[in-house]
Amino acid sequence: METLYPVCRYFQELSLRAFSDYKVVGKENVPPMGPLVVVSNHMSYVDPSVLSAAIPRRLRFLAKDSVFRGFPISHLLRAYGAHPINRESADVVAIRWARAQLIKDSALVIFPEGTRNGGSLIVGKHGVAGLIRMTGATILPVGITGTERLGMLLRVVNPTGKITVNIGNPFSLPTVEGRLNSALMQSMTDIIMERISALLPKSYRGVYEMKPSSERPF
Repeated sequence: METLYPVCRYFQELSLRAFSDYKVVGKENVPPMGPLVVVSNHMSYVDPSVLSAAIPRRLRFLAKDSVFRGFPISHLLRAYGAHPINRESADVVAIRWARAQLIKDSALVIFPEGTRNGGSLIVGKHGVAGLIRMTGATILPVGITGTERLGMLLRVVNPTGKITVNIGNPFSLPTVEGRLNSALMQSMTDIIMERISALLPKSYRGVYEMKPSSERPF
């Protein structure tokens, strides 16, 4: 089933170019190898598929466990490269899986907000910063616009409208010795979210609208 991902990626790119005004900015910023955590805003069920078409690496995903219910959906999602995570508690199994992927120099997609945001950024959750700190992986921020109108997963075959994937410069979190308290974890999470915000138009920045950044292209 390893062929499922490249096949889906190929047809997703075809459908994006056929039905939407699709553009990828900053593809040259994607590191060609090494452990990588891709962090992005999240507005639609189609976002993972759009990212797979835009980023020239084999991606794997952490996705909320509720979408893995029933066969064959669960089997297909795992074959595609997704793994369930319980966002309501510390999911040790999911964290171990994610660390194992990064140890193998994979590229892992995480949506720091933890859920779809309705079109504007909401406060990021601490889990992504904790995982990155444990692995030391490079972080690649991405801003997606236009998918908020594509609610259902079936829209992967008919993604209409103007869809842009803006890929920023890779970065790393600052090194902090010892155990992090809640305030420091929030600070690191804010660093990640501000990088994503910098890649989005003002109307998408939500709670991070007023955050200063030198990377905003808008």
